[in-house]
Amino acid sequence: MELSLKTTTYGVDDQSWLGSEHGTQATESVTIDVSTLTQATHYPEGYIKSGIPLGKITASGKYGLYNDAAVDGTETLVGFLFAAVPAPTNTIDVAGAMLTHGKVRTSRLPVSVDAAGQADVAGSIRFI
Repeated sequence: MELSLKTTTYGVDDQSWLGSEHGTQATESVTIDVSTLTQATHYPEGYIKSGIPLGKITASGKYGLYNDAAVDGTETLVGFLFAAVPAPTNTIDVAGAMLTHGKVRTSRLPVSVDAAGQADVAGSIRFI
């Protein structure tokens, strides 16, 4: 039996990018392909930050970092990671919740979204 003292430190999720509570009760479950993210930028504290813009990878059906210059499906913004998730240590996939409807404060996003991405979700996400 292991009885030694262990200390675990958790980061604090910053959801200040949410512009309202609208849409937060109707998030979608998604699988995130972590290979589309960069550790130093997207999960430097050991968790993937909420507010990361996501696109759907056509070949796998998983979700990855939105990239307007891509040609794998992630060039179309479909939503934002709603809540931070622990970064993987031995796999490239993690489960998360995606916000697909509501208001987003563009100045508070951990990764900026260009005009093309904002147009992709026009009508479901309002940028303020």
